[in-house]
Amino acid sequence: MPKNLLIVAHQPSPNTTRLAEALLQCCKASAPHLGVNMKTPFETNPKDVLACDAIILFTTENLAYMSGALKDFFDRCYYPVLEQKQGLPCCAIIRAGHDGTGTQTALQTILKGLRWRWVQAPLILRGTYQTQFIKEIETLGAAMAIALDEGMI
Repeated sequence: MPKNLLIVAHQPSPNTTRLAEALLQCCKASAPHLGVNMKTPFETNPKDVLACDAIILFTTENLAYMSGALKDFFDRCYYPVLEQKQGLPCCAIIRAGHDGTGTQTALQTILKGLRWRWVQAPLILRGTYQTQFIKEIETLGAAMAIALDEGMI
């Protein structure tokens, strides 16, 4: 039975949409037998999290914190998945106009409470948009997809 990778991506701008699409396509291409599903934080519900075998969180940095959309996702999904998804392999991408450390700290705190398992360090894309961000996203996505598909995580 194929495993499922869930991408929860907040993409409020054309640039973040480009990054999210590159992530989705890379994950699909890197592990063709893997089920890969991308949803916005507002679309994602506890059933989506319960059905996945690993998760990638993609958020913008807003006022030194994660996006309100991703916070809403956690507000709705935290307790319904808490007991059943402990150990869920996860990683995060932070599109930060500044340094991203506040967002990283917030995510680490929430994910520690969920007892999800970081399998890659958070990727923080700092400063103004750069085309190299796509390569960085693809590297993270490929590693995550292949590791899940091959049973390494």
